[in-house]
Amino acid sequence: MSEPAREPVLVLDEVHKSFGATAALTSGGITVEAGSIHALVGENGAGKSTMVKIVAGVHRRDGGVFRFQGDDVDFSSTAEAKAAGIAVIYQEPTLFPDLSVAENLFMGRQPLKPGRRVDRAAMYEQSEVLFQRLGVHLDPRRIARGLSIADQQIIEIAKAISLDAALLVMDEPTAALSGVEVDRLFAVARGLRDEGRALVFISHRFEEIFALCDTVTVLRDGAYVATQAIADTNRGEIVAQMVGREVGELFPKTPAPIGDTVLRVERLNSTGAFHDVSFEVRAGEIVGIAGLVGAGRSEIARAVFGVDGYDSGSVHLNGEAIPMRDPRASIKAGMAFVPEDRRLQGLITDGSIARNIASVIRRGLAKVGFLTSRSELRAADEWAARLHVKTHALDMPATTMSGGNQQKTVLAKWLATEPSLLIVDEPTRGIDVGTKAEVHRLLSDLAGQGIAIVMISSELSEVLGMADRVLVVCEGRITADIDRDQATPEAVMRAATQLHHTEAGA
Repeated sequence: MSEPAREPVLVLDEVHKSFGATAALTSGGITVEAGSIHALVGENGAGKSTMVKIVAGVHRRDGGVFRFQGDDVDFSSTAEAKAAGIAVIYQEPTLFPDLSVAENLFMGRQPLKPGRRVDRAAMYEQSEVLFQRLGVHLDPRRIARGLSIADQQIIEIAKAISLDAALLVMDEPTAALSGVEVDRLFAVARGLRDEGRALVFISHRFEEIFALCDTVTVLRDGAYVATQAIADTNRGEIVAQMVGREVGELFPKTPAPIGDTVLRVERLNSTGAFHDVSFEVRAGEIVGIAGLVGAGRSEIARAVFGVDGYDSGSVHLNGEAIPMRDPRASIKAGMAFVPEDRRLQGLITDGSIARNIASVIRRGLAKVGFLTSRSELRAADEWAARLHVKTHALDMPATTMSGGNQQKTVLAKWLATEPSLLIVDEPTRGIDVGTKAEVHRLLSDLAGQGIAIVMISSELSEVLGMADRVLVVCEGRITADIDRDQATPEAVMRAATQLHHTEAGA
């Protein structure tokens, strides 16, 4: 006897939503069944966030079908959506930092004693039961301040379970998590699925989608494209549906002539961060830095550029000694640094796109000590065009752009300095597959122009696809320097865990 069809928990069909003259959704749709994990994918600007906000009660749709647990609904607030049984777990949860874990869990609905006093013992006990049910260990009494993003997400999930949410939407939940934390989150998600709950998982990481999800729905340009069982599709097919064309080359690396040494790092040491780090990067060469999260990759890059200091060692650029902890000297010598967190460290978030692109070269644009908006816009326009930054106007706030265009804006800002060395930390984190290919093509073109590039990435496929050489960092030490033709996932992971194996065998 065949199994009965599972009841759809969520149905969106032909949903449309506009903000002024801009259509964010033209015909969005998804059907999510109970007891399943459903991936929602699409390029930045495809309409994913708008659709999630309609489900969560942040926005109201302009038209189309919105059905939840068999009823036609139209939530006018997030409180109404939560009361109906919908929970959204965001990439960066917002807990009350000075309250305890349990107080955050039961905010506004604490168990009470006679006299309407909060029953803290019952609150802690109920919190512990929820965490045990999720298979995690968190102290309900500890203050939320200082908790990892992963633990904050677990608290949000526990809150959803305590409210008996039928649908959980996870919006880019793994972007800031380590491998171990991702594994724990996935174990919790599978447990919720096995309880019969419905989950929507939004991610740009295909390996996670194929490891976790049962079904995938693709959006493109605000419209529904397709829904398929994960077992019946593959990465190439999903990519083609997302971008509307075949992306035959996600890593368009072209050979570039390798020139003289541009960067030389010798015996760099920083207590608690990295030890005895030495390497060189030559003109036209892309050197990838790989390793597990927390291995010290970003710390090395920040020290080389001068954001952070170090205890001993030296950095030379084009034969010139670069002083420690002096980014201005690094920039003047020809070094550029695109940081890991583009929003906090790469962008002037309340500034215009033009102001961001021209921010590092403003002194050179000034005439007789004055900087005009016209000269700023002229310089920004040139670099925005070169990098294909998509925007209606360069005087718009940088925050109005998609993540991919924000990343290209940060790249434009640094390329405007005409560097001889470009350090890029997580160049494609959180951006869609089509824009990833554009960024990869740009890096390859820059190498072809003779720029030396250091690329740090947590995506092993990106490192292997783009790097001429791979430096592997393990616990603050470079444990391997692997040429492109020898760089395999196995070789990199062996080096990334080398110190652990050495200690285990000692």
